[in-house]
Amino acid sequence: MIPKYKRVLLKLSGEAMAGEKKSGLDFDTVLTVCAAVKECQEAGAEIAIVVGGGNFWRGRSSGKMDRTRADHMGMLATTINALAIADGLEQLGCEVRVQTAIAMNEIAEPYIRNRAVRHLEKGRVVVFGCGTGNPFFSTDTAAALRAAEIEADIILKASMVDGVYDSDPKLNPNAVKYDELTFTEVLNKELKVMDAAAASLCRENGLPILVCNLDDPQNIVRAIGGEPIGTIVR
Repeated sequence: MIPKYKRVLLKLSGEAMAGEKKSGLDFDTVLTVCAAVKECQEAGAEIAIVVGGGNFWRGRSSGKMDRTRADHMGMLATTINALAIADGLEQLGCEVRVQTAIAMNEIAEPYIRNRAVRHLEKGRVVVFGCGTGNPFFSTDTAAALRAAEIEADIILKASMVDGVYDSDPKLNPNAVKYDELTFTEVLNKELKVMDAAAASLCRENGLPILVCNLDDPQNIVRAIGGEPIGTIVR
């Protein structure tokens, strides 16, 4: 595989880390995802990863809790996933660094943009934890922000669906899948690609998003290799 994209920000769904368990971590699933990441890295792609935390905690559905505190708990959940991904990559022989937006010096580096870029240039995979480090922002927004900061060529959003549809394909069997969209269409039609803040940030910085299904982690390899899968948003 020859990478179509040199530097990729891979946004992983937290729920995908749970595999068939639906919550928590399934480490066999983590290893399968890490094997696909390693294949891309060995082919010459520079890979940075932002992972969600929905397999452990969803702050927005926490009911009566203070939103700021609930979001901080979600940031901790993303760090658990980031450390699991790092462990999986290391077991497969990849060099990896975890950087967090909230200082956790005993277990990860603090997020420093120049250091992250240098790790990528040296062939290391960089995993970003804690989202943006601020409440009220999703990990989708964190992915858009980090991608812009490290000057990624594309955001690859590997989630539980195989692209972007005009309605929820789980609820509507007649939902129509888009092969290509513009950010203006995504925002005007309120399509569930990323939240509006993330989509706006990508549009302003000319960052394309490719949405594909993580049920088969090899889709990561296919997407980075330039195969026509999922939905591309430009």
